[in-house]
This record gives sequence, C-alpha cells and structure tokens, in this order.
Amino acid sequence: MGLLLGSRRGFTVLALYLAEGALGLTVFSPTGLGGLAQLLGPTGGFLIAYPAVAFVTGWIFERGISGRGLSGRDSRTFQRAFGAAVAGELLLFASGISWLMIMAHVAFAQAAHFGLYPFVFAEVIKVMSASAIATRLRQRIRTTS
Repeated sequence: MGLLLGSRRGFTVLALYLAEGALGLTVFSPTGLGGLAQLLGPTGGFLIAYPAVAFVTGWIFERGISGRGLSGRDSRTFQRAFGAAVAGELLLFASGISWLMIMAHVAFAQAAHFGLYPFVFAEVIKVMSASAIATRLRQRIRTTS
C-alpha cells in the first residue's frame, strides 16, 4: 500500500483495515480468532505494524534511494521501490518477531522459527513483485498525465 498509495494514504488505509478488524469484521482471517483478539494474538505484532510499514515504505519510495550502478530512469525507480519494500519488510518482521517473543516468552531463534523462516521465500517474491508493479504503475501514470 505504501508503494502504491504513498506514505500518508497507505498509513490511513491500513489503520482503517485494523479498525475494521478490531470491530469484528472478518478482514484478518476467516479461521482466526477475529476482532480485537486477533490483534492481541500471535499475529498481532505483524498486524499492528501494517500502518507503520506502509508509511515507512511509502516515505522511502517518495523521497527515494538513489539507484546507482544501473542506467536508466526505470532501473532507479525499481531500485527505489525495492529498497523501500525491503525496509518495510524489515520493520514488519522486527515487529512481528518481537511480539512473538514477548507473547510466547521465547527466544529470538524460536520466534524466528515460527514467524520468519517459513515466510522468507514468499516474501522475497512479494517484494520483487510489488516493486515491479509499483514501478510500472508509476510509469503509466506519468505517461498518461
């Protein structure tokens, strides 16, 4: 959301998403506890981080990380999106793993075993895809404006 909507809108959309879920709408998981219990459960650290992740990702993408070493404007934009998405993922997993450590009273290694390692491969694909999609949409918006 941060890559596509920007820092402020991305934050707002995901804060509203959390509010919907906290009120009991089944937006988190149809099989989970639902409502406020879902936010306070094992996945709460990930969920609660969503607005901040969108803000950080959008902020970095808006302000840019220079794309040195590759030629062309498109590569710099992709690099900027990729860097922003990686920063967002780091924040997301730092929050989620920390929450798991506190809630389950476990060490980092065990929390990472449940909340990080099974998801790394899929997250790499998501980061690459989101970066490419955001780059392409920004190019289209720029050319149609």
